This record gives sequence, C-alpha cells and structure tokens, in this order.
Amino acid sequence: MSGRFFNHFILILSAFGCITCRGRAEFEIPDTAGRRWFKGNTHAHTTMSDGDSPPEVVARWYKERGYRFLVLSDHNVFTDPANLPALVDSNFLLIPGEEVTTKFQSKPVHVNGLNIFQVIAPVVDTSLVGTIQKNVDAVRAVNAVPHINHPNFGWAFSQNELLKINNDNLLEIFNGHPLVNNLGGGDWPGMEQVWDHLLTNGKRIYGLAVDDAHHFQGEFAPARSNPGRGWVVVRASNLNANEIIANLDKGLFYASTGVELNDIIVKPDRLEIHMAPNRDFKFRTEFIGSDGKILSRIENNPAIYRLEGCESYVRAKVYDSGGSVAWVQPAFVK
Repeated sequence: MSGRFFNHFILILSAFGCITCRGRAEFEIPDTAGRRWFKGNTHAHTTMSDGDSPPEVVARWYKERGYRFLVLSDHNVFTDPANLPALVDSNFLLIPGEEVTTKFQSKPVHVNGLNIFQVIAPVVDTSLVGTIQKNVDAVRAVNAVPHINHPNFGWAFSQNELLKINNDNLLEIFNGHPLVNNLGGGDWPGMEQVWDHLLTNGKRIYGLAVDDAHHFQGEFAPARSNPGRGWVVVRASNLNANEIIANLDKGLFYASTGVELNDIIVKPDRLEIHMAPNRDFKFRTEFIGSDGKILSRIENNPAIYRLEGCESYVRAKVYDSGGSVAWVQPAFVK
C-alpha cells in the first residue's frame, strides 16, 4: 500500500473509531551527529537577469550580514562562482544555481537548480504537469537538486499538479517577493495548506523560505522584492556545497523569517524544538499533523511534542512575539 493511500486509510479508520493510538509507533530519527547549522538563501537575482545589482554586490550583501552560503539563481543564466573569488572564503560559500524559467500556455513554471555546473535549458511539454516534471528531471539529470518555486505566482499551479510530480523534495512555502501570493486567497490554498495536503497524501516534501530578492538598491519596502526576508538553516558537518545541498534535499534544515533555533531533537517518542533567546521575545509553537490539524500549542521553550501513535507526520511552526516565524521540517512516523 502506498504512503498516501495508507495515510487516508488510517484517517478513515480513526474517524470511525476503528483504531486506537498505540505506543509502538516511532518517529524516524535523522542522522545529525557532528553537524552544525549554516544559514543561507537559495533564491536571489542579479543584473544577469532581472535584478538591480551585479553578482558581486548581491553576494556581498549576504556575506556582510552573516549568511554562510548563497545560491545565485538568475533566470536561465549560469553564474560561475569561480568568477567571484574575492567573496568566497572559509566563512562564505557561493553555490552555483539557476532559476530554470519557462511556462505552459499562460502559466509560469519556475524550478531552481541548486549546485549546477552549467546552464540548464528550460523545457516545455504538452501539459502543465509534464512541463513541471521535465524541468525537475532536467535538474536531476545533471546531479543537481531542484526546488519548485512559488506555485501561487500567477496562480500557476496547485496541490493537484504538485501531487503528480516525482523526484522533487523541496517546495517554497514562503517567498519574500510581494507578488507570489504565499497565503492564497478565495478558493485557492496558501502554500502551507498545499504543503500539508502533499504530506497528508504521502508525498515527502520539505518547505523552504527564500528571498527571491531582486531589489538591493534604493528603498526597502513591502512592495519591493528586497533581501533578508526568508532563509534556510541547514545542518552540515562542513561548509561544503555538495553536503549543504544534499542535506537540504534530505530535509535537514529549518526555514525562517527571523526565529532562530538552537536545536531540533527527534527521539523515537517525541519532537523537541529549542529556540534561541532573542531580546524579551516570547514564543508559541504549533505542532501540526495530517490535513494541517494543529495537534498541540506550546508556550514553553523548549517546546516538546510527545508522539501519540496515530500521526503520520508532525511538523512544527514557531512564532515569536515580534512577528517572525520558523518552520520545522516534518518528522515522519514509522
């Protein structure tokens, strides 16, 4: 029985009281031994496509603000980090990337390629799903890692199309561009709703926060696509492009708009979130399961969720009292 059908089967049985939660269920335990946290951004633009600043200015903005890695992801352009040697050192890594950009009919299809070594030509297929899939496949074909960008931009595609895509593990659930409709609207779901729909139906996929920054010059304002709005923090043993991107692909990271975490600990029977203190801010953590149901709200630091046994996955969303958020990747139940 496939994962998605098994999850539906369990939900149906639970609704009719046919099963009881049992303690023998356990969280899968990720291998985090010897790994540290590295903050970075996987989506930014320069004058090589539609940004307002050259690559060296964009890279310097992130380096000077404590980011440890950056992917330059211009539209259908490959920027070789070797051309920017003055910016790369033991504290900052430039990872080559591209926003593979095409469309199906009027629907924009944008897929980032992470850790590429050459430009990847965009592909158009005979359907929207086929177009998304072939661009994901084109990234995988060069041993790079894809992430699907801002599906709600132009209301391009929904959870229905995403559920049919294979070999994709990363999805933007927060994008800092003002025109990408992160929260959805009307009868169109927001990106967190989409994420939970995919997870509930058995798709293992991890949620990214990114800048999608274009505007490094002039005013920083909500209507402009400025940097510093969303990022990821990845577990890795070293600041190495192959390891950073491989661990992103495995879900060994959290995403944030400002909340910093000291640790995420997964044990067989519980999930622990340890927040880093920030001024006098207070925290609220929501533990979320199938269909986006809030399983528990915790005001403490650390926040701890104890596995009941009926869950198929548990993810966490941490709010601070200053308005920032962190998204913890789902812990899956075996």
